[in-house]
Amino acid sequence: MSDGTERTFAAFPPAHGRGFARTWWGQAWLKALEDAALDSGQVKVGRRFARAGAVGAVSVRPGRITAVVQDPDRTAHRADVLLAELSAEQWDRFLDMAVERASHVAALLDRDMPPHLVEDAAAAGVELLPGMGELEPECDCGSWDHCAHTAALCYQVARLLDEDPFVLLLMRGRGERALLDDLQDRTAVPDKAPAGPAEGVDAAEAFAAGDILPPLPALPELPEDPGVPPSLDTETAPPPGVEPAALEFLAARTAAQAHRLLSGQDPWEDGLTVAQDAVRLAAGDPRGAVRERLAQGSGRTEEELALAVRAWRDGGVAALDVLEEEWSVEGETLARARAALDTAWDEDEQPTWSTRGNRWTAVGSSSQLRLGRDGLWWPYRKERGRWAPAGGAAHDPATALAAAQEVAEIG
Repeated sequence: MSDGTERTFAAFPPAHGRGFARTWWGQAWLKALEDAALDSGQVKVGRRFARAGAVGAVSVRPGRITAVVQDPDRTAHRADVLLAELSAEQWDRFLDMAVERASHVAALLDRDMPPHLVEDAAAAGVELLPGMGELEPECDCGSWDHCAHTAALCYQVARLLDEDPFVLLLMRGRGERALLDDLQDRTAVPDKAPAGPAEGVDAAEAFAAGDILPPLPALPELPEDPGVPPSLDTETAPPPGVEPAALEFLAARTAAQAHRLLSGQDPWEDGLTVAQDAVRLAAGDPRGAVRERLAQGSGRTEEELALAVRAWRDGGVAALDVLEEEWSVEGETLARARAALDTAWDEDEQPTWSTRGNRWTAVGSSSQLRLGRDGLWWPYRKERGRWAPAGGAAHDPATALAAAQEVAEIG
C-alpha cells in the first residue's frame, strides 16, 4: 500500500465466464455506470474487454481512476473515470458518524460495507456510493460519453471494490491509513497532568468533567467461535412436551446470534414469517428430528427445505421469495427485463429463452434466470429434475447466468 494518496493494482488475467461485482456495493457501482451510459452497446463491449483481460494496471487516487485499455487490434487508450471527492465538512460528518458506531469501523476493517453504514452516512449528508451520472468518463479515444474503454475500467474496478471497500473511500478523497488515523484522533482521550492534592471536588464540576475521565477497560477478547451450550443428554427424563435436542439447537443458535452482535455484525433479519424463520433456523444445520420438525412446521418436505436453505444462504428473504414465488412480469418491468436480456450478450452469444412468468429458461441447457421484484437476476440450475438456486443475484443477467454455469462446472 502507498502513502494513502494513490494505490496501483496489477492487471487481472482474462476471466471468461466470470461475473462482476459479487458484493452489493460493487453492484451499486456498476449500476451507476449502466444507468448513466447513453450507449448500452459500448457498455456491453467494455464488459467483454474486461473479461478478456484488456485492462492494464489500475491506478486509484482521490477523485480519479486510471488504466490503459487495449482494443482487439492492440491499440492502447488511456481511460480515466472521475468521481467527486468529499469535502472537508463531509469527511468530518462521516468520521463523527463512524465514531458513534464502532461496528462501522470494524466492518470496514473486515473489508465489508454493510448497508446500514451507507445509510447512516447518507443520513449525515454523505453519499459514499456514486449515483447516476457521477462517474464521469475521460478517454483519449475522443468519446464524450462512456466508451468501451471507460466501461471496461469500471467493470474491473468493481472487482477491486468487492475485495476492499477502502478503494471507494480513497476515490472519495481519503486513504485507509489517513482515515484510521483521523478516527483514532477522535476517540483518543487527552492526557491530564495531576492537579495536586485537593481536599474535595464539587459534584457539579466532577459531573461536567466526566468526558475527560479515563476510558473503561477493554472488553475481553472475543472468542473466534460462539460457545457450545451444555449437553442436555442426561439420565433424567425430560418433562412432557420438552425436546432436549430442540432446546440444544436453539441455545446454539442464540449463542451464534450473540457472537455476531459482539463481533459488530448485523443481527439476523427480524419480522419473519413462521415459514421464513424455519428456513433461517435450518440454515444452522440442525440434524435428525429437529430438521424434520422445521420442515413440517414450515409446510415443506425435507428436500424443499434443503432448497430453501440454499436460497437463504444466497440472499435471505429476497432469495427465498424468488425460489418459492412465481409472478407475472408486465408493463414497464417486462420492457426493462427484455432490454437487459437483449444487451447482455453479443448477437452470436444470445441464448434462446423459454419464458414463464418471471422465469427465463435457456433452451437446450440446464440454466435458468429468475427476475426478483427488486430488478435483480437470480441464477438457477436444474438438479435431479428440480430447479435449484445457483448463487447470489446480479444486476446483469449475463453475470447471473455465468454464475449458474460455474456451479454446473464445479458440480
